[in-house]
Amino acid sequence: MAHFSDILRQWYEVNRRDLPWRETRDPYLIWVSEVILQQTQVRQGLPYYFRFVERFPGVKALAEAPEDELLKMWEGLGYYSRARNMHAAAKRVVNELGGVFPGDYETLLTLKGTGDYTAAAVASIASGEARAVTDGNVTRVLARYHGVTLPVDAREGAAEINRLASLLLNTEHPGLHNQALMEFGALCCTPRNPNCPICPLLSSCFAYHHHMTSALPLKKRKPARKLRFFHFYLIEDGLHLTIEKRSHNDIWKNLYQLPLLETDHPLSDTELLNNPLLLSLCGSRPCQITGISNTRTHELTHRRIIARFVRIQTSPLVIDGHRMIINRKEIHKFAFPALIRDYLAEAGLTSR
Repeated sequence: MAHFSDILRQWYEVNRRDLPWRETRDPYLIWVSEVILQQTQVRQGLPYYFRFVERFPGVKALAEAPEDELLKMWEGLGYYSRARNMHAAAKRVVNELGGVFPGDYETLLTLKGTGDYTAAAVASIASGEARAVTDGNVTRVLARYHGVTLPVDAREGAAEINRLASLLLNTEHPGLHNQALMEFGALCCTPRNPNCPICPLLSSCFAYHHHMTSALPLKKRKPARKLRFFHFYLIEDGLHLTIEKRSHNDIWKNLYQLPLLETDHPLSDTELLNNPLLLSLCGSRPCQITGISNTRTHELTHRRIIARFVRIQTSPLVIDGHRMIINRKEIHKFAFPALIRDYLAEAGLTSR
C-alpha cells in the first residue's frame, strides 16, 4: 500500500498545480476551497475563491454578511444551497464554537452542508488527521486501478471505494496523500481520454490491462430529469422593472427572478399573453408586447427547465405583494439564476 502512495506523491511533486489553498493549513480557507470546488472545476472556481476570501477573510466576516450579498457573490457558480449552508455554518462557528473554525473531522461534520468528504479533506489537510477522501476523482482512480465493477453510486460500490481509500491511505501524511490522489484523478486519470501512456500506475492498473478505462467507474442508470415549464415576464417602463424573490424551498431559493408563471406544459403565444399573472401585472393599464423569446432549455442536476420570456412595456409599474420595482441601473446588485441573467444581458439590461 505504501508503494501506491509513494508513486502518487512522487507524481504530485512534479505535476501539482500551484493553487492558493495548498499554501495554507487554515481550516477555514481549505473549507472554503472545498465547498467552492464541489461540482465545479478548478478553472471556474478559482476566481470565485479569490473574491470570496478577499471579502470574507475569516469566518466572522462570513457570518456577519447579509445573505443577499453572499448569493450575489456566488452568482454563476450554481448549486446555491452551498452558499446558504456556508452562511449557516459560519454563524454556528461564531455563535456556538467561539469563532474558531474547527479542523477536526467530528466537529466539521456538525457544520451544515459539510459531509464526509469535505470533513475528511479539511481534517486531513489542515490537521493531519488520518481520514481518507472519496470525491469523484478519487473514486474514478480507485475503481479503475482496482477494477471495481460495482456501481460506485450504489451502497455496495461506494462502500468498496471507501474501504480501498482507507486501506491505501498514508496515515503519516494523509493530507499530502489525499491531495495527490485527487490531483492525479483531475489531471491524469480523467473521466474521458485518460493519459494512460504516462500514468505511473499503468503496470498495475486493472482497467488498462482489461481495456476498461472507458467503462469504469460503473454508475447506476440516472432517472430522466423532471421537466418544468417556466414563463417569465419582463415588465418595464423604460427606467424600472419588476422582480421577485424566490423564497420557497425549491431551486434557486432566495435568488431573484422576473415574475414567473410555471405550468405543467408549454404555453402557446396566445396563452402567454392571456393568463391571470399577466393580467395582475398589467391590470387596466395599456401594455405593449415588445418581444417573446424562443424556447430555452436550462439543465439542472435533476430537472430540465423549459423557459420562455415575454417582454412588456407599461407604465406605471405596480407593486403587489412579494414583488418589487428596481431601477435598471441596480440590476447588478441582485443575484439571479444564470438562465435569467443571460436573458437580461441579451435584453441589454446588464452584462453577463
